[in-house]
Amino acid sequence: MAKKTLKDISLKSKRLLIRVDFNVPLDSNQNITDDKRIRAALPTIQYAMDQGAKIILMSHLGRPKGTIIPKLSLKPVATRLRELLGKPVIFAEDCIGPDVESKIAAMVDRDILLLENLRFHAEETENDPTFSQALAQLGDVYANDAFGSAHRAHSSTEGVTKYISMNVSGFLMEKELSFLDEAISNPKRPFIALLGGAKVKDKIPVIENLIDKVDKILIGGGMMFTFLKAMGYEIGTSLLDEDHLESVKTLIEKQSHKLVLPKDCLVADSFDFAARKIGMSWMVPVEAIPPRNIGLDIGPYTIESFKQECHRAGTIVWNGPMGVFEINETAKGTLAMAQVLAECTAKGTITIIGGGDSASAVKMAGVANQMSHVSTGGGASLEFLQGKSLPGVAALTDA
Repeated sequence: MAKKTLKDISLKSKRLLIRVDFNVPLDSNQNITDDKRIRAALPTIQYAMDQGAKIILMSHLGRPKGTIIPKLSLKPVATRLRELLGKPVIFAEDCIGPDVESKIAAMVDRDILLLENLRFHAEETENDPTFSQALAQLGDVYANDAFGSAHRAHSSTEGVTKYISMNVSGFLMEKELSFLDEAISNPKRPFIALLGGAKVKDKIPVIENLIDKVDKILIGGGMMFTFLKAMGYEIGTSLLDEDHLESVKTLIEKQSHKLVLPKDCLVADSFDFAARKIGMSWMVPVEAIPPRNIGLDIGPYTIESFKQECHRAGTIVWNGPMGVFEINETAKGTLAMAQVLAECTAKGTITIIGGGDSASAVKMAGVANQMSHVSTGGGASLEFLQGKSLPGVAALTDA
């Protein structure tokens, strides 16, 4: 998987086209509410500046689906980037075309240009060859620093590399790949995967890919109820993936010695996610879930069981919350495990948080900076853990 990085090439006076992930959350007034993705790209941008490159940044924001939507403009990002760098950032009103080309022609070494939202063009997500080539013409060298989009074969992540001879990883991409690859191929043992979330179909490939590599897999989240159902337990109205029930039964039969399942859970007699409300709730053993109740979180005995496993670990990879963490009453299991992983990190355990909801959870718990690594790409890290090739990585030049 070794790929060339920025440090492998000369950047002096080169037009460096960088795919960044500036898909940041905005409020109704287009104010950025969390700039961590912008900050994550700063080491790559600063290095390129120090090396005298002409820096051309491109990103998507939201899902405009080929339509120009003003509230999804990257203009606020240009403003924030300007503040963080203490340096002017040129903004282009499009990402291809004569205006962009003229702005690039006027650039001098160390200038920074941010292109407008790539997804204002439908051709971006279609990986259209003509659009890919138009992007490639903007740069002499291409760098992908957008791990969060590396699992997508889009023009800016994969197509563009067909028309530029040197395609390297940025420092964020390099860091993401290093942590994930090292965790899976050469983990500090015992190696534990903590898996949660709602979708069993997403996690089965992860389990199948990791089962021979890990020492234990801890199962929580909404997906745990499909496992409990496969074991013959009553799960009431809890989340169930019937389409994958047989696959889960097979996993349990073959790999029960590596699976650590919940001992108890929080149940409620009613649940309204949209209104963020639950009815009367209480803890029950997993073998005693009432028929008309819904399971919403792991319980204290499960937290303690998982804690003991984690404190023995050398490496922990976490993907997926332990319950409905968006609601205070059902977030306790997720927040407790975030604290457990922070304790483990302090003791020397390598802790890797797989982006998405897991990253949101450790941030909510106030311990994100206490983890070894928090991925910036939920979907990309999930596919990596599933053993899939990431198109945005595969397309880069081999070291």
